[in-house]
Amino acid sequence: MNDKPIISWKVAGVALGLLLTLATYLVGPLGVSTQFVVTDAAVLHIVAPGVAEANTYLAKYGVAEDWGIGYGWMLVLGMMVGGGITAMIFRTRQPREDQGSMPSMWKSKFGPSEMKRYGASFAGGVLLLFGARLAGGCTSGHMISGISQLAVSSLIFGVVTFAVAILTAKMIYKNSGAI
Repeated sequence: MNDKPIISWKVAGVALGLLLTLATYLVGPLGVSTQFVVTDAAVLHIVAPGVAEANTYLAKYGVAEDWGIGYGWMLVLGMMVGGGITAMIFRTRQPREDQGSMPSMWKSKFGPSEMKRYGASFAGGVLLLFGARLAGGCTSGHMISGISQLAVSSLIFGVVTFAVAILTAKMIYKNSGAI
């Protein structure tokens, strides 16, 4: 297995920054978590319009002009397609079958159950999306677009996100020797 990066992290960082600048100029700040709220609200406006209008949060989303597929859903679709393409391109860099696909740290701490790992991943994703909406934006909206625009809420979000991630990793893997 070749561990040499295909591209330098410095070059990738500059390229990402230039791409973000272009995207912000052409479309506006990027973010995707709002698309889930827009979709929920749009469906609720069709199924139970009274309930949607009575909810202060959902009433501002899901109006007729939000129902179309906009750039937000294109970003969500692009993340899924891009992740799949990347997985196919780098499939030779994945762990070999004899090594297993589960990190040894995870197995030593939580056991070999794939269902437990999938469940933890799903629960983590749900918590992340809930936190994103609670914070008024997702990690792409806050940490990529917001921080690049020096938004105070995004700077706070970034600091808190990294602090909680570090504390959580230390708590989960405290006796593994990895941290």
